[in-house]
Amino acid sequence: MNTALLLGLAMLVPASLMFSGSLILFCRGQTMWSFLQVVGAGSLMVVGLCHVCEVLRLFPWMHWGLKHSVGHYLAFWSCVLGLTLFPAGYLFHTLTR
Repeated sequence: MNTALLLGLAMLVPASLMFSGSLILFCRGQTMWSFLQVVGAGSLMVVGLCHVCEVLRLFPWMHWGLKHSVGHYLAFWSCVLGLTLFPAGYLFHTLTR
């Protein structure tokens, strides 16, 4: 098995756990902070899926692995959104409780 594929799948496990937990939190009480958590965790799942698609060479028109390609920017901005929105939503949700 390819190491990069294993890394992408290993990235999807915690991201999917964070997504399911934040989705349950959002369904219980629909606040803006829990919505930010859902969007942030979903963005981190997109990063994992981008890595898996890159390794399996799915969607070749996205030119995975190239510096100025659609796949590169999708993974990059999803990572930025995920690492910004999930902690911010978690912090403000905790502070407002």
